[in-house]
Amino acid sequence: MRMYDIIAKKRDGGELTTEEINYFVTGFVNGEILDYQAGSLLMAIYLNKMNKRETADLTMAMAKSGDMIDLSSIKGIKVDKHSTGGVGDKTTLIVGPLAAAAGVPIAKMSGRGLGHTGGTIDKLESIPGYKTSMDISQVIENVNKYYIALVGQTGDLVPADKKIYALRDVTATVGNISLIASSVMSKKIAAGCDAIVLDVKTGSGAFMKDLDSSFELAKEMVDIGTNVDRNIVALITDMDQPLGNTIGNSLEVIEAIETLKGNGPKDLEEVCLIIAGFMIYLGGRADTPEEGKEIAKRKLYSGEGLAKLKKVISLQGGCVDVIDDYSLFSSTNYIYEVKAPFKGYIQAMKADEIGKSSVILGAGRESKEDCIDYGVGIVLNKKVGDQVNIGEKLAIIYANSEKKLNQCEAMLLSSYIISDSPVEDKKLIYGIVTKDGEERW
Repeated sequence: MRMYDIIAKKRDGGELTTEEINYFVTGFVNGEILDYQAGSLLMAIYLNKMNKRETADLTMAMAKSGDMIDLSSIKGIKVDKHSTGGVGDKTTLIVGPLAAAAGVPIAKMSGRGLGHTGGTIDKLESIPGYKTSMDISQVIENVNKYYIALVGQTGDLVPADKKIYALRDVTATVGNISLIASSVMSKKIAAGCDAIVLDVKTGSGAFMKDLDSSFELAKEMVDIGTNVDRNIVALITDMDQPLGNTIGNSLEVIEAIETLKGNGPKDLEEVCLIIAGFMIYLGGRADTPEEGKEIAKRKLYSGEGLAKLKKVISLQGGCVDVIDDYSLFSSTNYIYEVKAPFKGYIQAMKADEIGKSSVILGAGRESKEDCIDYGVGIVLNKKVGDQVNIGEKLAIIYANSEKKLNQCEAMLLSSYIISDSPVEDKKLIYGIVTKDGEERW
């Protein structure tokens, strides 16, 4: 078998066999297949796509390229949650504790951010002392005792995805449904949970910019999960504007804490309650997702969700005092108010550009080697549908460089579209995909 022949076959629109896919993944991980060959195949896949069988084979080959985590010693139905990436998406910090407070075992292994989408691990590491690296035996012990662990990828999990994603990122082959689906699901399958709630973002700040593509991606991932005996649902949620009011690691953790105190933005709270409701339902703690949502709401307003977040911070070496003293997070040299240039109504926001403006500040990475500045970021004072007057505060920028602040302000201002006429609020959730089909709301 030769890589040359595999590349040529997919270049010409052919269907790769299971053996050819396994040969590619194994060879690329062990270094026998070079980057330029792998990049050529990824581009051929990007242009000519993969069918469902090819996608499933790629997913399983990637999942089996490293450790397969065994969580069978954790009591109960282990539920995972994954977002396809967005701007201001701090939902894991909220839904994980809420579901755990309802008695659902949450062994959550998250990743770092790249590009304009933030990573849960970066947010957690903005908490002083918090350790995201933990031995799997300790993860299992914590989940059995306290129902929750929020950690980085444990062990040598899916090395094929790390190598393939890094190559996709520099070869303009990220936005392919089969490649996205196999990347997400290989990690979820290798992580060992029984049930999965997928949060598939749609809109300007998401990988999938339009609704039909988002449903297509959701269906692809649900099909993969179903075929390997995972109980899986996918929610299609809005990312035409950032979720909540904050972008940036410390700022997003603070907003998550405020949400668990009952003081969060209503869009963030509602999305989190729905996601947590499905997690509680799949975890066997509710008879319906609607009942799960009501349980999540009770756990939020009783303070039990906040107590779970405090517990996980303590268990993983973090400073629990940040729950009540936000001055313990990283501070910045500059705090600057961005003013509206004219009056009107916020018609739209370019979520991807807002995300990129936070990367300029240092809140995200343009390459995997970049360092994160935990304190910098943006607080949005106006979002879609809000009325604004000339000189009124649109946003606040937290920065450590005046040059970066100025660059961020220019991009941020260009991300707001202001009209003379009122506009309707956007939907938060557009529908759901299950093994039985899709439902658009």
